[in-house]
Amino acid sequence: MSVMDQDQRLYPSCHHKTTVSRDPSDIHELNKQPLQDLILASHAVLEKAQQSGRLKCSKCGGSRMFFCYTCCSLVGVSVQEIPLIKLPVKMDIIKHPNETDGKSTAIHAKILAPNDVTIYTYPCIPEYENDKVVLVFPGQGAVSVEDMMQYLGDRSNKRSHDTFDELPIKRLKSEEVQGATHVATNPESGASDEEKSLKSRLYPLEKVVFIDSTWNQTNKISTDERLQGLLQVELKTRKTCFWRRQKGKPDTYLATIEAIYYFLKDFHQHYLTQDYNGEYDNLLFFYSYLHSVVNKAKTSAGKY
Repeated sequence: MSVMDQDQRLYPSCHHKTTVSRDPSDIHELNKQPLQDLILASHAVLEKAQQSGRLKCSKCGGSRMFFCYTCCSLVGVSVQEIPLIKLPVKMDIIKHPNETDGKSTAIHAKILAPNDVTIYTYPCIPEYENDKVVLVFPGQGAVSVEDMMQYLGDRSNKRSHDTFDELPIKRLKSEEVQGATHVATNPESGASDEEKSLKSRLYPLEKVVFIDSTWNQTNKISTDERLQGLLQVELKTRKTCFWRRQKGKPDTYLATIEAIYYFLKDFHQHYLTQDYNGEYDNLLFFYSYLHSVVNKAKTSAGKY
């Protein structure tokens, strides 16, 4: 039975924090809610869709609610009614072939940030440049998001230095003379080569890779030789609030959409030199709603 079958039955909906009832039980539930401070688009559209019940996907005919996790398309909700998010860096998600589509939160990212998220099914893995791509996955040698750019910069500088040493001496002297007299400009972008080079050094990250599978299945993908050269990044201080916790695993093992969200939040705060004002909170648009529905159902069933 999929996550939609198990967790999206027609329980009484839990409203956005600005409209939560203030009776004692609701206040107790709100205090336990780890997602309560998010700046989100209104969940009213999801509440309405939930009341209408499950519908058939127009593409595959499957019975779905909110979206089809097989076709990556909305069901009973229009694209104009949900938030669409522009990410500062591209995301690749490598999905285990045995991962149940209905249990995966990776689809949330693809629907909410369609232009910046790509999902591949293992063993399909793109070719990556090791000094421009990171793998978000815990393990020995993994670094924090805060330290990530320094490591990438060191890798990029080393590659540039090695390439520089290989250039013919005559070519270097010629380029030095030309560089002393003018700065080349890209006619299409209007940015000088020097400016583009500076931007590349300051912001070498081009793509972030995530693994989407149960934690017991991750080893096959994480040890694939095509990912071995990537810098590993670990979100060591974040804790999951996923309702499908995996027995025996630490609470720092995050659901895929949680990992994407927390990575971007840390990246924004450390490298975009801007205060974080909820720019990526809507990545948890579906996740936070389902979290509230499941928790409220458990409370009603006396499981808390």
